[in-house]
This record gives sequence, structure tokens and C-alpha cells, in this order.
Amino acid sequence: MLCRAACSAGRRLAPAATAAGSRHKHSLPDLPYDYGALEPHINAQIMQLHHSKHHAAYVNNLNATEEKYREALAKGDVTTQVALQPALKFNGGGHINHSIFWTNLSPKGGGEPKGELLEAIKRDFGSFEKFKEKLTAVSAGVQGSGWGWLGFNKEQGRLQIAACSNQDPLQGTTGLIPLLGIDVWEHAYYLQYKNVRPDYLKAIWNVINWENVTERYTACKK
Repeated sequence: MLCRAACSAGRRLAPAATAAGSRHKHSLPDLPYDYGALEPHINAQIMQLHHSKHHAAYVNNLNATEEKYREALAKGDVTTQVALQPALKFNGGGHINHSIFWTNLSPKGGGEPKGELLEAIKRDFGSFEKFKEKLTAVSAGVQGSGWGWLGFNKEQGRLQIAACSNQDPLQGTTGLIPLLGIDVWEHAYYLQYKNVRPDYLKAIWNVINWENVTERYTACKK
């Protein structure tokens, strides 16, 4: 299932073997629910385009970039290796981020987390409502395209909120382990909410999969 595959996506990209077996390529993960399952909060058209077009493009471009990188590596072409780094970061980050995002959402989501995660949120942010307000504000404040994140600082043993531009992966750029990501690229909401990002951010809390976020929090503490 996607949940199992994506739980480790913040650390690595899970490749799928090609028919030849000599190389590995990344593949678009299946959603654990139908495109229309998150309605009325996120409509089916958005989910279909977001998953089957946008995420698929990151996967395809990542595979193409990695192929070019392998060729440059074999030739000892350091200049090309360096030139490919932005594409690896962008498309690799897009694949990592979306693989987490789909599992962070659920038609049975919403409400508040329970147990250890809720206690950690209260400890680090004062209350669940204060946490929710802060992550919403950080996500709303992203200039242009990017993500709002709840992450875990393993060194400090605490939760932190961060924003990442474009498709920058949280762990690869900040060291924080991703627990919950909110996509604020316009393709995530424009067809339904137009340019009113705050309305989308208000709605998305109704489909947050706290069970998945809790699983990630438990796993990263081990």
C-alpha cells in the first residue's frame, strides 16, 4: 500500500524495478482512496490532475534526470553532474513530498490527533488550536509555490513547523523529519478555491489523516 511505501519517503525514494532488472525507476504510487473521496473539501478534478498529471510529471522527470546523471557519472562528467542537481532536487522533492501528502489525507480524517502526538503538540505549541493556527499561517505565508510542514527535530526531540519553497524536500533541506505536509502550490487548490489560499487551508484540516501522522511520529522516534 502507499502508506507503507511513503512512510519512509522522507528518507529515500522507493524505486520500482524495471523489466530489465538492471536499473531501477521510480513509479507513481496509487492513492489509498478514490479521487472523489475527499469531497467536498478537495474535489475529484483537483485530485485527479494533481496525482495523475503533476505527481506523474515529477516521477517521469526524476527518472529522466537520474538517467542523465548515470551517464554523466559513467563519463566522469562533473560539470553535467553539477548542472543536473537542481532538476534532481526539484523532481525528487516533488516525488517525496507528494508521496507523503497523499497518505497525510483521508476521507475519514479531520478532528485532532490522540495520545502521544497530541501531547507532543501541546508541549511544543501550547495547544492543538495554537499549532493549527501556526501551521495554517506559515502555509498561507509561503510566497509563490511551496509547502507548509510539521516536522520532527530528532536532535532536539521536539516538533517544529517549517515552510519550504517550490518542491524542496523538508528533510533534505532542513534536517527535519516530515510528519505532515500541506501543499500550497496553486495546482493543489485553484480549480476549487481560485486564488483564495486561506479557504483551501481551512478546508484541508477536515481531511488530515492523523493516524498516518501519528505513525510517522512514532516511527521517527525509534
